[in-house]
Amino acid sequence: MKPQNGMKRIIIVGASSGIGQSLATQYILSGTWQVGIAARRSDRLEALRNLAPDRVYTATIDITADDAATRLSQLIATMGGMDVFLLSSGTGKQNPSLNPDIERLTIDTNVKGFTMMIDAAYGYFKSAGTPGQIAAITSIAGTRGIGIAASYSATKRYQWCYLTAIEQLAHTQHVDVAITDLRPGFVSTPLLDDGNNYPFKLSADYTARAIRRAIAHRRRVAIINRPYAVLVFIWRLIPRCVWKRLALKTAKKQIVKNQ
Repeated sequence: MKPQNGMKRIIIVGASSGIGQSLATQYILSGTWQVGIAARRSDRLEALRNLAPDRVYTATIDITADDAATRLSQLIATMGGMDVFLLSSGTGKQNPSLNPDIERLTIDTNVKGFTMMIDAAYGYFKSAGTPGQIAAITSIAGTRGIGIAASYSATKRYQWCYLTAIEQLAHTQHVDVAITDLRPGFVSTPLLDDGNNYPFKLSADYTARAIRRAIAHRRRVAIINRPYAVLVFIWRLIPRCVWKRLALKTAKKQIVKNQ
């Protein structure tokens, strides 16, 4: 099946809230895309589908579930294919006590779920033999290991590395797929709407617009906030012996969760 009226097709996993919801809304309202939206909470997707019922397709996908890849494949088939895959699902909490339940959930979502989704998207482009793009929202937290959020920062580093590996694999296997690693800092979503002062916090809509530009220009890596680009540069320069003495804090225990 060819895309209707020559429209490109994007699938956004994690579209029910936060950045993913803003992205889905903007792509739908642009009027130039067929949009597949997926999340655990399918009831939240209906309002988005109603914006353009003839161009929006929905699916219930929990990226940590064993059937996640199958459900994604079914959504791709329903849309007749896809041109861009965007993963916007992730989770993370401050966990200085190293609560194993929190660590396990973070790893299941940001490693197992992430890997299944990226692999399924890559598998589609490889089998279809058509050009495509895989984009994922990771985080600047992958820059260095953060003690109060060990599994979160470590899993984000994993995501950075995995995307690099997929890019190399695509080159060696002659798969025409672009990789885009999107690294925001604090974003104003309901989870951070608690009255605390988060540094350099951006609105979800602004972040979504910046992400759309990065995808359109097929950016390899995009840090979605100039102050954070400077911060990341400084973090990388800090010697390990100094870094281990830093007490990094955020204003709230939960860092991000977007499904």
